[in-house]
Amino acid sequence: MEADNGAADIRTAGAEGEGSLQNQDLNFLLTTVSTFLSDYGWCLLVLGVGVYFLIQQLSKDRPSRAHSSASAASQDPVSVVRRQEALEASRRRMQEELDAKAAEFREKQQKVEEEKRRQKIEMWESMKEGKSYKGNAKLAQSSEEAASSSAALKPKTDKKPLRSSGYNPLSGDGGGGTCSWRPGRRGPSAGG
Repeated sequence: MEADNGAADIRTAGAEGEGSLQNQDLNFLLTTVSTFLSDYGWCLLVLGVGVYFLIQQLSKDRPSRAHSSASAASQDPVSVVRRQEALEASRRRMQEELDAKAAEFREKQQKVEEEKRRQKIEMWESMKEGKSYKGNAKLAQSSEEAASSSAALKPKTDKKPLRSSGYNPLSGDGGGGTCSWRPGRRGPSAGG
């Protein structure tokens, strides 16, 4: 009987050991997962959100790529050629306009340079003769201005002084009263 009791004890211990081994395996797994999540939980969350947004972005791009390739394939080659020719004609026309404006600007610059050169020659000749070159230059400029702005002449208005008396507080003549105040002397303070 003792042998039976010993065998029963071994079976009972074996059954308990098997049960505890099963629980111990699940507890070990549970402990390992909880430790891993507590250590790397935020990283896993951020990684999961990033993967989600990446998948969303790729799913948005895929239909547009398929649509653009389908629309390119469905276009008529003749219409593509026409569109390219119209674009090229537009570019040529814009380039011609730009070239015309550039040529016009160059002509104006040449005229201005020629005028400056002519004025310098006149000034040099007048200096050789001993005349004042400033007077000649002013006369030449005033005659050019009169010729260019003869249509845009405005009548001059007579400006009257704001005050009838000759008092000006900034002049310092003291015409407005007997007091003449002067600011104090600037300089280092007299202290020690």
